[in-house]
Amino acid sequence: MGEHTDESLKESLEGYKEKILPANKGSLEWEKDLIFNARTQMGYEVEFDARMQWGCSPTETLLMSIAGCMAIDVFSFLQKMRVEISSFKIDFSGKRNLDPPQYYKSIDMAINIAGKGATPKKLDRAISLSQDKYCSVYHSLRSDIDFTVSYNIINEED
Repeated sequence: MGEHTDESLKESLEGYKEKILPANKGSLEWEKDLIFNARTQMGYEVEFDARMQWGCSPTETLLMSIAGCMAIDVFSFLQKMRVEISSFKIDFSGKRNLDPPQYYKSIDMAINIAGKGATPKKLDRAISLSQDKYCSVYHSLRSDIDFTVSYNIINEED
């Protein structure tokens, strides 16, 4: 992989990393029971269901988001490294704390890749770049994020 510098790999991210919106917006609205529908500013929707009968749980979508972000990075880097990918899949699992807050104590991801030119050295490099620098979702789990919650109350008369 010697011919691939960090700068050339960074160039492989052109087309999607530099086109991010400076802020993302959306809304989440209660439907019934403990079912909520979230909608992004682009109109994409995800249904959340605490009982996981009609939709997925927020923690499931967190795992999917980490896997999706890393997949895009790693896939792009491998293509830049001239790996010819015929299939790419990430299996993921997360072990949670059983008592509230039921955060993830550990997350495991296994990349399954088929094609020509993939080597452990190339995969290790692509994964390292994603985890250390480029995966926005992975880095959004940092403890130093400024996180605020505000509210609006509409009192209804009986």
